[in-house]
Amino acid sequence: MTARATRTGGRAEYAEETDDLDVEEALALVREPRADNGPDTGGSTRGGQVPAPAAQEGHASDDRHHKAVPWPQARETAARAVRTGARRAPVTVPVADALGLVLAAPLTALTDLPSFDTSAMDGWAVAGPGPWDVREEGVLAGHGPAEPLTDGEAVRIATGARIPPDTTAVLRSEHGRTDAKGRLHPTRDMGHGQDIRPRGQECRSGDQLLPVGTLVTPAVLGLAAAAGYDTVTAVPRPRAEVLVLGDELLTEGLPCDGLIRDALGPMLPPWLRALGADVTRVRRLGDDARALHKAVTSSDADLIVTTGGTASGPVDHVHPTLRRIGAELLVDGVKVRPGHPMLLARTKDGQHLVGLPGNPLAAVSGLLTLAEPLLRTLAARPAPEPYTLPLKEAVHGHPYDTRLIPVVLRGDHAVALHYNGPAMLRGIAAADALAVVPPGGARQGQETELLDLPWAAAGIGVCFT
Repeated sequence: MTARATRTGGRAEYAEETDDLDVEEALALVREPRADNGPDTGGSTRGGQVPAPAAQEGHASDDRHHKAVPWPQARETAARAVRTGARRAPVTVPVADALGLVLAAPLTALTDLPSFDTSAMDGWAVAGPGPWDVREEGVLAGHGPAEPLTDGEAVRIATGARIPPDTTAVLRSEHGRTDAKGRLHPTRDMGHGQDIRPRGQECRSGDQLLPVGTLVTPAVLGLAAAAGYDTVTAVPRPRAEVLVLGDELLTEGLPCDGLIRDALGPMLPPWLRALGADVTRVRRLGDDARALHKAVTSSDADLIVTTGGTASGPVDHVHPTLRRIGAELLVDGVKVRPGHPMLLARTKDGQHLVGLPGNPLAAVSGLLTLAEPLLRTLAARPAPEPYTLPLKEAVHGHPYDTRLIPVVLRGDHAVALHYNGPAMLRGIAAADALAVVPPGGARQGQETELLDLPWAAAGIGVCFT
């Protein structure tokens, strides 16, 4: 039998959990204080509901912060966490299903493009100098070759139609007139080969069109189809599973009686898809150590994402679960606000776990700090080019840690948004990016690194694939 712990937590309340955890792990749940999210965050990782008692914040909290790594180092660790042998094998997918994937083989021209001389305009194919006698039947796109033209002869032609042999040029519809005898005259000078797309103008068969590592965009889909591809070889999307922790979370209705709405369950799956993952499952486990252990050990996802439970409180089960399964802890806390008590672990070969804090904006910080670089590596996506913009106004910083602040882009400046506390989503919901504010803050006009939100430039219909 397993006793369920309350938020006040106590040694007696955990006495019956030893059938689920060993004695040391069960005691650790009580001994370790909940790590505070810092004076600028307003509380713990679980919405500030149970701040660590002052008497307990000393040694263990300092030790947890001592293990925290600088924000740039955490991102670099996440990007390098995937071992070479653990990467997923390339797959062959229909062109229509490849959007958002990365090419695992070069896109090589299967034919000349265009594969025959083509009219670039609606008008007349003409031979020799004008005026020209016009044939009765025209030439349409999608039809076989027309009869050769002779000097002084023209034929109506549609855009994309095959050019008749011996054609000199295409005369655009707006640049020609016919006289009373039906003869065609040009209304302006024209050159040899005008408005004809010659065979192989764009590429020759065997030319490399795009290299390995190219992100498949809508334009890439069009190029692949034009080049004759039915399928492409690509890196499959990494599979992600989301585990939502916390007994205090509601899935519908208004907050009441100490319960709050779950913001991360609805938010994380589309955000992970925007980062290139295929979200296979979202599970709500509450504060149940046994359920968390079972979910983690039974998952076949490449990435497990947990929400909350990453600190040291009586119902924060992520660390004890990782110790129990022998996971390799790669990042245990990051010097960033909000989101300090985030973590990254290798649970087994080919699988990682990113533990996000429970506060919504802190979770976003963890997502972009640890999950984004990891997923980018798994999907073989190139790292985005870093860029900076000056700040419109000064931004206060944390004395020792990096801050991530929601901003909007206005002209050539970034404007910091209000409502940027760790439990708030109002700022990030209106944001274009997150500004990376160094320890100590940033002055007005200071060039500051920006992290684009994945939908800010591309549009929702493109990135959520």
